[in-house]
Amino acid sequence: MSGVVRVLRGFAYVALPFEVVLAVCLVSGVRIPGGLLLAAEVVVVALFAAEVAVYARLRRGGLSGREALGVLVPEAVLRIIGHELKLMASLVLWAARRRVGVPAGDRAFAHARDQAALMYGFAFVCLVETVGMSYLLADLPVVHAIVLVLDVYTVLFVLGLHAASVTRPHVLSDGELRLRQAAHVDVRVPLDRIASIRQESLFTHEKTEGELNLAVGSQTSVTVELTEAVDAPRLLGGARPVRVLRFHADDARGLAKALREAVLTPE
Repeated sequence: MSGVVRVLRGFAYVALPFEVVLAVCLVSGVRIPGGLLLAAEVVVVALFAAEVAVYARLRRGGLSGREALGVLVPEAVLRIIGHELKLMASLVLWAARRRVGVPAGDRAFAHARDQAALMYGFAFVCLVETVGMSYLLADLPVVHAIVLVLDVYTVLFVLGLHAASVTRPHVLSDGELRLRQAAHVDVRVPLDRIASIRQESLFTHEKTEGELNLAVGSQTSVTVELTEAVDAPRLLGGARPVRVLRFHADDARGLAKALREAVLTPE
């Protein structure tokens, strides 16, 4: 089975970029022989059918849906797709005024307030660019449609980043502090590993091994040092052990106080 998966991945690495090249050529007005287009589509359909068949076989072999996809699709690709889906879902949650991962009885600490103006500004600039490009490309309907889709997605992406931060606050529960940033950082810190807690406003953060800086508006307001490292996985899945965590909260004083009380009087 591993040999079949390697062959399918090899075909995918060749076929999918080739499809993108063909699409760009078609949009640009390059004439492509009909036989070449037909052959390309047959290859893509055959590749998709083969992957569906292998996926079904893996599922019958006892793997979960996520595990089967992990065999067929590189982990980095799955993580990127998952991140994009979380951003889009965050827009719905934001509109519904709902939060993710805040069980009843746990304390949530928001951290998105100080980035709101910046994110809205980015979204507005992207919106202006969308209108401008629509005007400039009005005489090129195909190019205009492609650019419009990309521009609209960019606006949704920027708003999704902010929505993910709003709907995913830091959470303090019995025995654990959960630190999050948008949809790409989610670190669980056991309270019994916390050595010190400092409320301090920092506006410069150098990248240092073993440290994680979750700045909001270029600022962190709470610093936590650990007795033992925790893993803060990177977006594409690489391990990142950290012993110093700097993060921001709208109510930094309240979070620091609650965290000290939780550490000193564990349940």
